[in-house]
Amino acid sequence: MIRLFSILLTIVIFQQCHTPMSSQNKEPNRLINESSPYLLQHAYNPVDWYPWGEEALEKAQKEDKLLIISIGYAACHWCHVMEHESFEDSLVAKVMNENFVSIKVDREERPDVDDVYMTAAQLLSGRGGWPLNAIALPDGKPVFAGTYFPKEQWLNILDQIIKVKNENPARLRESADKITEGIAGTAIIEVNTNELDLSFSDLAGEIPGFLSQYDPEYGGRQGAPKFPMPNTYEFLMKYYWMSQDNSSLEVIETGLDNMAKGGIYDQLGGGFARYSVDAIWLVPHFEKMLYDNAQLVSVYSKAFKLTGKPMYLRVVNETLGFIEREMTSGENAFYSSLDADSEGEEGKFYIWEKTEVDSIIGNERHANIFSEYYDVSEAGNWEGSNILRIVTTKEELAEKYNLSTEEIAGIIEDCSQALMKHRSARVRPGLDDKILTSWNALMISAYADAYNATSNPEYFSAAIRAGQFIRDKQMDKDGRLQRNYKDGKSSINAFLDDYALTIQAFLDIYQCSFDKQWLDDAELLTQYCIEHFYNDEIKMFDYTSRLDPPLIAKKAEYEDNVIPSSNSAMARSLFTLGTLLYNEDYLTRSEQMLKNMIPRMGSGNYISFYSNWYQLMLDHIVAPFEIAIVGDKALEKRGEMAREYLGNSIFLGSTDEENLELLKEKKQEDITMIYVCQNKTCKLPVSESEDALGLVVHKFN
Repeated sequence: MIRLFSILLTIVIFQQCHTPMSSQNKEPNRLINESSPYLLQHAYNPVDWYPWGEEALEKAQKEDKLLIISIGYAACHWCHVMEHESFEDSLVAKVMNENFVSIKVDREERPDVDDVYMTAAQLLSGRGGWPLNAIALPDGKPVFAGTYFPKEQWLNILDQIIKVKNENPARLRESADKITEGIAGTAIIEVNTNELDLSFSDLAGEIPGFLSQYDPEYGGRQGAPKFPMPNTYEFLMKYYWMSQDNSSLEVIETGLDNMAKGGIYDQLGGGFARYSVDAIWLVPHFEKMLYDNAQLVSVYSKAFKLTGKPMYLRVVNETLGFIEREMTSGENAFYSSLDADSEGEEGKFYIWEKTEVDSIIGNERHANIFSEYYDVSEAGNWEGSNILRIVTTKEELAEKYNLSTEEIAGIIEDCSQALMKHRSARVRPGLDDKILTSWNALMISAYADAYNATSNPEYFSAAIRAGQFIRDKQMDKDGRLQRNYKDGKSSINAFLDDYALTIQAFLDIYQCSFDKQWLDDAELLTQYCIEHFYNDEIKMFDYTSRLDPPLIAKKAEYEDNVIPSSNSAMARSLFTLGTLLYNEDYLTRSEQMLKNMIPRMGSGNYISFYSNWYQLMLDHIVAPFEIAIVGDKALEKRGEMAREYLGNSIFLGSTDEENLELLKEKKQEDITMIYVCQNKTCKLPVSESEDALGLVVHKFN
C-alpha cells in the first residue's frame, strides 16, 4: 500500500454515492456547455469547474497549479451531499479556484478517467467509491485520492496539499511517481503459453467453497451491503444446467426469490435499485441504474425458463414495464438512471406512511390485506416509514380472510394500482437522460432474453429498435462506435465495453431473428476492435482505443463486477462469433485470453470476480451445442426451443440457404429441419423441436 500523508489517510471515507440539483449561482461555469446531466448539475457551482480535456490540463501546466479531479454520476447521493456542503460553498470555492484547476468528470461517460483515479484511491486507502476526489500534478499524476469528505475535512486536505506544494514540491512529485507506478502495475498480465487444461470435475470441486459464502436464508453474499451481481447467477444457472447440483440451484432461487420480494425491488412500479444497504434486501440505495435492470431482466428470464416460477416472469414483465414507461427515449434507446433523491430526500418517492396507505385504499379490510402482504405498519420498517416488501403469501392471507387466492390477488392488484396512481403525482426522482452505448447493449440483450422466455413479440421489437438506434446514431461505416448520446449529439469515442457488449447484443438479435446483417455488423465491430484495442504484447484488449489521447497509465478491465469486465465480455463475444463463423482466429484469441486469466482466477472463492470468465471456461470444457434450423418454419421452431433453458447453446438458421458453414446444403424441400451439432459434428436431423431438445444432453458431471 502506498502511503502519502498520515493526516490524509486517517480520514474516514465513505464508499457509495448519489447526486443533487445544482446551486443557482447567477454565473455558470464551463460545465454549462456540457450535455452530461451530472456535469450540468454542477454548472452553477461557484467552483470554476472545467470538463475533462486539454483546456484544463493546459491551464494547470501553464499556471503550475495542481488539479482537483472530482468524479461522480447523476444518481449518486453522496455526490449530492458533498456538492451541497463544499462545492456550493463560496469559501471552499475560493480555496479551490485560487490554488487548483478543478475538473468535474461523469464516471459513466469517462470510465477510463474514473478507473485511473479509483485505482489511486484503492492503492492509498484500500477503499473506493463515489464521489471520488483526486488531487494531481498538472500532468495528471495523482498525489492523493479519496471519496466523500465533509466540508471541514475537505478544506483541511486542501490546506495540507497546498502547504506541501509550497514547501516541498519534490515530495509531491515523488509520491505521484510511486502512485502512478502502482496504477500501471494493476494492468500487468502475463501471456500464458501453457495448453488449456480444464476439467468439469476440477471446477465442480471449487463450487462448494464458493456457495458457502452465500446467505442461506436471504441469498446473496453474506453480510451487508448486498449487491445483486447478476452475472454470478448466470454462471450458477449454467453450472447447474450442466451438473444438476441442487446446492447451486438453492443459492440461485434463494437469492432471486428474496430480491424479488424485498425492498430492493420496486413492488409497485417494477425495477431494481442498485443495491441493498442491509443484509435482508429491505432497504435499497434507491437509485435505479439501467445496467442493473438490464442484467436482472436477463437473469430472471433465464431463471424462469430454468424453474418455471411465475414470480420470475412477473419480475421480467414488471421491470420491462418500468423500462418502457420511464427509461425509454423517443428514439427507442434507453436512459441511464433515476436518482434516489426527490425533494432533497433519499427514497421519498418510494416510501409510505400507514395512514397514507389506508386513506388511498379507502376500504379498511382491503387496506389491511395490502399492508399485511407488503409489511406496512404504523411504526414502519425504515426510519418510521414503510418500504414495500412481500412478507407473506396470498395463500396465507386467503386462509386468514376466508377468501380465495384469486380474490386476494385481485385486492392486492387493485390497491397497488391505487397507490401507483397516487405515487405518479409525487415529485419524481431526477432522470439522467444520457444514452450510453454499452448499457443500451445490455438492455438489447435483456429484451432478447425476455423474448426467448415469453415469446412476446413486443420485447423483440424493442430489441430491434434499440439495435437500429446504435446502428444509425452510434456506429460509423467502418465499425467505429460512439459511447454517449444526448440531444442528438455524441461526443466521446467508445471504449472496449461499448464494443464487446454491442457485439454480444447484435449476436443475440441474430440468434432471435436469423437476420445475417446483425451477424455481419457484429463481425465488423469485432474487426475494428481488434485493430484499435488489441494489445498484441499481452494478448488482451486495452480499455481505450489507440485513437484516444493517452492517460497517465494504460488500463484494462479484467475482473468482473456488477457489470462483466470488458475483456471477459470481449472474450465471450469472440467465442460465440468464432463458433458461428468457424473463424479460428477469433476462437484462438478467446482461448488465449482465458488462459491468461486462469492464474489470476485462483480458487473458487473468487468466482464472483470472474463469473463471466467462468462461463467461458464452461464453454471450453463442454463445447456448446450449435442448433441449426433451416426451412420455412425456422423462426417458429427456434422460438419453441428458445423457451427452454439451454445453458451452452447457440442458435443459427435461415428460411433459405445461407453462407454460414453449418447451414450449407441443409435446406430440404417443404420441411424445416433442426440439426443439433457439437464440435462440428451433427446428429441426425429432426423436424420437431421437442425431438431436437431431447438431443441437447446437458448433464456432464
